[in-house]
Formats: sequence, structure tokens, C-alpha cells
Amino acid sequence: MTALVILGILLAVVVVLALWVVGIYNSLVALRNRFKNAFAQIDVQLKRRYDLIPNLVEVAKGYLKHESSTLEAVIKARNIAFAASQSAAANPADGNAVKGLLSAEAGLGGALSRLMVVAEQYPDLKANQNMKQLTEELTSTENKVSFARQAYNDSVMVYNTARETFPSVIFAGMFGFLPAELFKIEDPAERNAPQVKFT
Repeated sequence: MTALVILGILLAVVVVLALWVVGIYNSLVALRNRFKNAFAQIDVQLKRRYDLIPNLVEVAKGYLKHESSTLEAVIKARNIAFAASQSAAANPADGNAVKGLLSAEAGLGGALSRLMVVAEQYPDLKANQNMKQLTEELTSTENKVSFARQAYNDSVMVYNTARETFPSVIFAGMFGFLPAELFKIEDPAERNAPQVKFT
């Protein structure tokens, strides 16, 4: 009789421990899915921006005939950033893909800034209604990207904290829950969104 009681207690302890591990696993899955969803929101806004940039360049082309290298640099940077965003969107949990996207976004931001500096030198371009509308849409999209980045970083922080705290840290590596990469800008000069307003 005592052996059955001890066996029953051991079985109950094993069941409780198994349920506890399952709870930790499910919690980590939910948090990982939350930060992946938050990345998808960034991706939506980045794609919108990538769609606006060729239109912006097309409008500027007629005015900036002598600035073709600037226009080509913007398109090249846009294409690199778009490819990097697709790679990161395929697996937002891949820290290297997110780092690649950050680097490509920095390049795109620099190219857009140079375009806006050059465009400032052309009063007719600044007065063009299509250019004004596109720059307003681009500015609005930049703001949305910033908010989406903040939400993503918040989700990553919660996920990383959960996977690094005890007892989750015991099982996180075992179950393949790798750390997520924050969407942060390394160079302080790149922290500002490209200026796209004409005055």
C-alpha cells in the first residue's frame, strides 16, 4: 500500500513538472509569436516606404537631370533595403537578418537624405505638387515605421526577458528559443528619420 502511495505521489510530481515545462514552452511560443507579429508591422510600413521611393525618384528625375548618381544611389539603396527586409521578414528571429536590415536601412536613410539635400536646391521641384504629396506620405510612413519599431522592440524585450529568467532559461535553449535582436540604430547620426520636408 505504501509503495502505491509513493508511486502515486511521484507520478503526480512528474505530471505537475511536465505541465510546468509545457506552460513555460507555451509562454515562450506566445512571446516569440508576438515579436514576430510586431516585426510584421514594421515590414508593412517598410514596404510602403519602398513603394513610395521609386515614385519620389521618378518625380525628381525630370528636375535633377544632372544629379543622376544621387537618384541611382537612392534606387540602389532602396533595392538593397527591400531585399534585406524580405530576408528579415522570412525569419524575424534571425538576429543576423535583422542586423542586415538595420544596415541596409541606414544606407537607405543616408541616400534619401542626400536626395533631399539636392532637391532643396531646385525651387521648381520643391514647388511640384506631386513631390510635396510624396514627401508628406514618406514623412507619415517614417513616423509609422518609428512607432512599429518601438512596438517591436518592446515585444523583443519582453520575449528576451522571459527566455533569460529562471526557470525559463533552463528550457529556452533546449527548445530552440534563441535571443531576438532589437531593431536599434547603432550610429547616433542615423537615429533621425530622413528629412523629407520642403519649405
